[in-house]
Amino acid sequence: MTIQMPTALRAATIAVSLSALAAFAASAFATTAAPVKGNAEAGATKAATCMACHGPNGNGSINPEWPALAGQGSGYIAEQVAAVKDGKRAVAQMMPIVQGLSAQDMADIGVYFAKQTPVGREADATNWAAGEKLYRNGDPTRAIPACMSCHGPAAKGNPAANYPALRAQHAVYTLKQLNDYAADARYTKDAKGKSQAPANAVMMQTISSRLTADERRSLASYIQGMR
Repeated sequence: MTIQMPTALRAATIAVSLSALAAFAASAFATTAAPVKGNAEAGATKAATCMACHGPNGNGSINPEWPALAGQGSGYIAEQVAAVKDGKRAVAQMMPIVQGLSAQDMADIGVYFAKQTPVGREADATNWAAGEKLYRNGDPTRAIPACMSCHGPAAKGNPAANYPALRAQHAVYTLKQLNDYAADARYTKDAKGKSQAPANAVMMQTISSRLTADERRSLASYIQGMR
């Protein structure tokens, strides 16, 4: 037998449910910080200090251990600067520089560098071919995905997923990052010994550990020559 709820009671129940749902939604939105929107013009001024190490317009300096930032995703730059500031990524040279930056500063700097055009570099002719194969195809036999599946066919990255651009990056810098990923050394550990790497970085730790030292060198060389 079907028991019908009185119309008035049914309406009151619906009203209470909707009210509770609205209150929950309001609470959720209230506790979720809106993303900070960067301003490239403001970022140009704030990035002046960055260029001392990262080169004019973020195209890299004469020291290949310091990354080029031109054309890098704005969200990725802000994320990494915040990680350094919070001690989650140990970069001794940067830590004192970024301590005074706010979330707005990081967003502004990120947007500025994202709008710059990377200057092309040359790959090492002796060892880039193996890197191209891995970048384009990966190695399914070792569960190594193609790099371009996340970083794109031209290594311009995927800003929506916060996958960084790689094209024209110094091979020396890229190689160090791959080695640090493989050794789980790019990010610091928390009090319980757990890596403080973001989700995308955890994936890179697994992939890099499956590459040989020679493969990492070849990949770094190939990426440096990408346009």
